[in-house]
Amino acid sequence: MEKHIIFALAMILFLSIAPAHGQYYSGTVTPRPRPEKMTRLHFFFHDIISGKNPTAVLIARPDNSSSPFGRLYAIDDPLTVGPELTSMVIGNAQGLYLSLSRDPSLFTAVLYVDFAFTSGRFNGSSFSLFSRYAAVEYDGAAEPEREMAIVGGRGAFRMARGFAQTRGISTNATTGDAITEFNVTLYHY
Repeated sequence: MEKHIIFALAMILFLSIAPAHGQYYSGTVTPRPRPEKMTRLHFFFHDIISGKNPTAVLIARPDNSSSPFGRLYAIDDPLTVGPELTSMVIGNAQGLYLSLSRDPSLFTAVLYVDFAFTSGRFNGSSFSLFSRYAAVEYDGAAEPEREMAIVGGRGAFRMARGFAQTRGISTNATTGDAITEFNVTLYHY
């Protein structure tokens, strides 16, 4: 037993004075200059909360409130070339949005959405939007544009940055369904 204690103490002493080496891969490389591309996209986003096959579903809400404030939605919304849901589908927008306004008449949210294209020139590519969708008051003639930030991308839109200008085309106050027009400017490599 005494031999085991002496051996254990010797090992502890040996390990405490043995040099320790840690290594990881690291390197800084100066990339060759690449021309930056600019791409402009135009499409329509259909957020459908009602019916038997919604594209946006409520996944969390505050227990003590019937107002939209604090509601969290998951989305898988179709992207189309025209404002009609029957027009050609070119992709889908998947992500989350959180309702931020305590005033139920003004919809404000923060969105995190990946816009993925499933057909055409940009099939397999996507860009990510993470921004605030601000409520605005207007006279009812035409809804003003909102601007949101593009924070990344993949495929043809790798390292994307830019902005999306959006305008509500229609909103059904009873069902919550909405169609939004997107004009997107992307800078990418």
